Amino acid sequence: MDPCQFFRIAIGNLGIKFSTTNLNCSSLCYCKIKIKGFQEQTGTVPVIPLDGSHPEGQVHTMSACFNLTKSDLECLINSRSTPSRKYDGGGNYRLDLKIDVYTDKFPNGCGFGSSAKFLGTVLVPLELSQQVLEGKTSTMMQNGWVLVREKKKNGLNPQLYVSVKAQPDPRFVFEFDGEPECGPQVFQVQGNIKQPVFTCKFSFRNSGDYNNLRSSSAMSEPSTSRNWLSTLITDKDHIHQQQVKERKGWSITVHDLSGSPVAAASMVTPFVPSQGSDRVSKSNPGAWLILRPGEGTWKPWGRLEAWRERAGAGSDGLGHRFELLPDAGPIASAMGPAGVTLAQSSIPTRPGGKFNIDITTGPSPTGSPNSSYDFGSWTGSGSTSSSGSEVGLGSGWWPGLLYKGFVMSSTVGGEGKGNKPVVEVGAQHVTCTEDAAAFVALAAAMDLSMDACRPFSQKLRKELRQQSGEFVV
Repeated sequence: MDPCQFFRIAIGNLGIKFSTTNLNCSSLCYCKIKIKGFQEQTGTVPVIPLDGSHPEGQVHTMSACFNLTKSDLECLINSRSTPSRKYDGGGNYRLDLKIDVYTDKFPNGCGFGSSAKFLGTVLVPLELSQQVLEGKTSTMMQNGWVLVREKKKNGLNPQLYVSVKAQPDPRFVFEFDGEPECGPQVFQVQGNIKQPVFTCKFSFRNSGDYNNLRSSSAMSEPSTSRNWLSTLITDKDHIHQQQVKERKGWSITVHDLSGSPVAAASMVTPFVPSQGSDRVSKSNPGAWLILRPGEGTWKPWGRLEAWRERAGAGSDGLGHRFELLPDAGPIASAMGPAGVTLAQSSIPTRPGGKFNIDITTGPSPTGSPNSSYDFGSWTGSGSTSSSGSEVGLGSGWWPGLLYKGFVMSSTVGGEGKGNKPVVEVGAQHVTCTEDAAAFVALAAAMDLSMDACRPFSQKLRKELRQQSGEFVV
């Protein structure tokens, strides 16, 4: 099946210039970037000196990115007239992009802190053709200087340089037909069509069985995986012996339709309450290894840590951090055992939310000069296409070096509630079945972490109590 059509509106290459140098602000301005119906995003705007070169020749940055999902597209296409979404009757749809610009009253100030001063607004109408909405083409909708409409006329005559590009972002969508611990099937979804592609098996194992990660396929565990597992468990042994309770030994194995294992998630560091508490703390999180098959062995692909944290106003969050692990080879040896962190955030425990990996506006180790979201490759307005330079994650290279753009998202159920995860994976990151399966295993581990981090004074859900790793040591 083909991936589902999504697309993104990417805003970057921001720069601002003034008609005078008599301006009491730092070398940076700040902006709030808005499209009605989407979450507001913020960014910095470098001030370009009057004698400075054009920013398109030196500034290759991403400031904001708005993801339009299938439901967003359907809403947009089916609408005919709303305040910010307008249909022109000729097959084009309009979104209004609003950028509020702020200066800083004092040099070396704090951006949106108390010293922030509202300068003015830029409005950019974005015309989206039917071809763009259908994911058939990329379009540069704005690439140049725009006059800032000042709040007060003060003779600065500010102009903002901004690039805006609409770009197809196809994604594979997978949907569990049950909770991960209930052995569900996983369907690939496209429109109203669902096709089974994976099955999941939840199991419980003892801490001494970490070497036995084989399924019925006689696939042996590699030395790299064994080293990671043994190190993670050994480092916590002295802590575990002091704890009264722990949740450990959970694992999920993802099989293809032939029954062959294609990915796994194994809880390698138990989830234990911090001393004098019934909560898993950030200082001592539980951890999963995400494993992929390779050359007849299991290989560690990623590591997910999770913990419980206070989110304010009496609410809690599921803190988490995901990192890619180095593969075997000379590059990995040079990098050492540390991975590359791709996601670190928190999900509300009561309603639940989404786990996201999106390396669009944040820092990354390095970027391909032809990356799909590299504004440096934009040379002018008009249509252009993505180079698609990213390659699959299982190809043996150190993935963090070229990892950019949307990677994946998955739904995470609220505490104590069953959840059937829905997983979206960027099509550029899936070159084989194992690629997709690894993300499915990661989504299952993330969802189960909500239960693993539940306060130990509360019971687990019935499905997990039947195979629970929560017991008195």
